[in-house]
Amino acid sequence: MRVYDMIVDERRQIADLLSTLTPDQLRAPSLCAGWTVHDVAAHLTTFLRYGQLKIYLGLVATAADFDRVNGWLTRRAARKPDRELVDLLRRHAGSRTTVPRSGYDPVLADVVLHDLDIRIPLGIARQLPEDRLAVTFHHLTTRPAPGYAMGSRLAGLRITATDTGWDVGAGPSVRGPAETLVLGIGGRSAVLDGLTGDGVPLLRQRLADPRRRGARERLAGPLGLLVRPQPATRRSRDAVAPLT
Repeated sequence: MRVYDMIVDERRQIADLLSTLTPDQLRAPSLCAGWTVHDVAAHLTTFLRYGQLKIYLGLVATAADFDRVNGWLTRRAARKPDRELVDLLRRHAGSRTTVPRSGYDPVLADVVLHDLDIRIPLGIARQLPEDRLAVTFHHLTTRPAPGYAMGSRLAGLRITATDTGWDVGAGPSVRGPAETLVLGIGGRSAVLDGLTGDGVPLLRQRLADPRRRGARERLAGPLGLLVRPQPATRRSRDAVAPLT
């Protein structure tokens, strides 16, 4: 399946899920620090319309501080009622907005992470398709888009998914099921107890005390995308899940 088609399907899956939640569930904390389930839903709608324009304006206005951009856009979107957010997510599930020159992989990774952000604290089980987890794992552990602010989070660590066999990096080990692993390396410290290995304390420390990047360093990521050659298969609309 093409990565773009996975994105469309995942957005519809989340819209269906959100439509079944109670008001209390929608106001419950998600795994995304400081955001409720409603806030996560709001975030998922922020780039569906005029997304590329918002990205460029945000880069200029905040010197590529994606956390500020996402926070501001999410707070605005969160003013909408639950039903309107669900409708927006469903109606614009086919949005083709991507991070400039990064293709669809970071978009799918974002949707997958936020699906887990919602489901896990609410105790709602789902068998997430392995190909979608593969794209997420591959993206986060290779060259993630600037908006993920990964920095040196995974430097010197060996990341291993115990249920799929995916393995990348060298050094102290961080091991766990693929779903838990992508959440942990994606910055969700609440799941770190579900990971094992002598590299987990270092990952925990890095998540607890992230290094603040200056404007020049933040801008280096987006500017690097403009000059860095991109593998055609990973930015193509026909791209499929990587064989990790």
